[in-house]
Amino acid sequence: MIAPVTPHPRAQGALALDTLELTKRFGDFTAMDRVSMQVAPGSVHALLGENGAGKSTLVKCVAGFQRPEDGSILIDGREQTIANPVVARQLGIGMVYQHFTLAPGMTVAENLLLAGGQVPTLIDWKARRAELQAFLATTPFRLDLDARPSQLAAGEKQKLELLKQLYLKPRLLILDEPTSVLTPQEADEVLGHVRAFAQSGQCTVLIITHKFREVMAYADAVTVLRRGRAVHHAAVRDTDPTRLAQAMMGAGATPQEAEDGASAAAPRTPVVAAAAPALDVESLSAPGDRGTPAVQSLSLQVRPGEILGVAGVSGNGQRELVEALVGQRPRSAGRVRVGGQPYRASRADNRRLRVRSLPEEPLRNACVAGLSVAENMALRDFDQPPLAAGGVLRFGRWRARARQWIAEYGIKTRGERAPIGSLSGGNVQRAVLARELAGDIQVLIAANPVFGLDFAAVAEIHARIVQVRERGGAVLLVSEDLDELLALSDRIVVMSEGRIVYETPAASADRHVLGAHMGGGH
Repeated sequence: MIAPVTPHPRAQGALALDTLELTKRFGDFTAMDRVSMQVAPGSVHALLGENGAGKSTLVKCVAGFQRPEDGSILIDGREQTIANPVVARQLGIGMVYQHFTLAPGMTVAENLLLAGGQVPTLIDWKARRAELQAFLATTPFRLDLDARPSQLAAGEKQKLELLKQLYLKPRLLILDEPTSVLTPQEADEVLGHVRAFAQSGQCTVLIITHKFREVMAYADAVTVLRRGRAVHHAAVRDTDPTRLAQAMMGAGATPQEAEDGASAAAPRTPVVAAAAPALDVESLSAPGDRGTPAVQSLSLQVRPGEILGVAGVSGNGQRELVEALVGQRPRSAGRVRVGGQPYRASRADNRRLRVRSLPEEPLRNACVAGLSVAENMALRDFDQPPLAAGGVLRFGRWRARARQWIAEYGIKTRGERAPIGSLSGGNVQRAVLARELAGDIQVLIAANPVFGLDFAAVAEIHARIVQVRERGGAVLLVSEDLDELLALSDRIVVMSEGRIVYETPAASADRHVLGAHMGGGH
């Protein structure tokens, strides 16, 4: 590798990116094998591939977070050694990550200023707030400058991550699954803004996505990675979803299999309309992070063998609803019953009433990152037989069961002793799935369960959720992806401003009507 070349201080506008024979190894494992790719200036270039295909490795090398062993990165035709993210920033490269990188104790305004890396000792907040308000007015997003990330829903956090980079006026913007937590309307708005930004010549965009619709509608060119190698390059006008799916999965794959996780599901068993509800939520209220009501006198019921989908735009109380149900947030009013019994979300209640949950952001909400895979898999029943006997924890049993689940769920890890924080997002979710779906389930509460995952993981997780329903379990599926809700749900309710404002059978649901209620136009 050659010494880094300092970019011209006045360099601005969209840049050209080329990778030549780029290779990255982790021990004996080759994560990226001689990948060459050309990204034209002012274009939107999509990067497709399964988890483990090398997408994240490639963009992390470009963004300075990893160093390739072989090959070259060219910026505007000049070879660069991008030794770290500071060098990448000097070159005009910004990245919005799949996992949030916000400072939780700082406000939206402070996070935006912190992104620049050069914060003065004394800040003229009146001038800076005016500057930030003017900047926000140029974007399609509206966020409270005084809010903190802990008070934001996942979709709002994603918008803030994107705003952090747009505020810095990057020459190359790398987006890792930017629409995973956005509604279709929000996704179109975000990607439309990003595409206009690229077409204006201000920026080049490299986007990792698993949604063929987004590729076909917003990208100019696409590169498909498979098992660490680039296997397909094309202008979007010269390809189609079928060819993209086959490049990602192999001959015979279809876009439906790639994008619709329900395709692997068993045929639906009709719900018994007269059945007593497995989950009964009556007049539930819960405060938001600032103490103001976030869930307001909400009632819903889920019957055995039914999936009830909860739709809504980010920030309308879905996160608080789930947290109130699973015991992460106090309830200010109302009651929750499972199988006719009071449910207070204690560990004893979960075990006795057979309630399980798949939370949003599982690494943060369902795991202890520094503990091993085996230890995380034992969090629910570590003190119960056969994992314990006579008050003595039987660690060998923990590890043996973990090895069994790792094989059954296809979890890619160095072993059951590896820290769960070292796994990819899809594999963390598979590990949580193995723990939460073990045994008989009466109620499953799932919140954005496939956030940021590739189509193979999506299909697998959706199929396992449907299996819970087919075995007579009740599933409350909270998602900001309408396609997911329409594919899996038996009924759909829309949540707006902390309340249920609309209900419809999924089979007869109208996407535009749902969108109108989600947007408050009811």
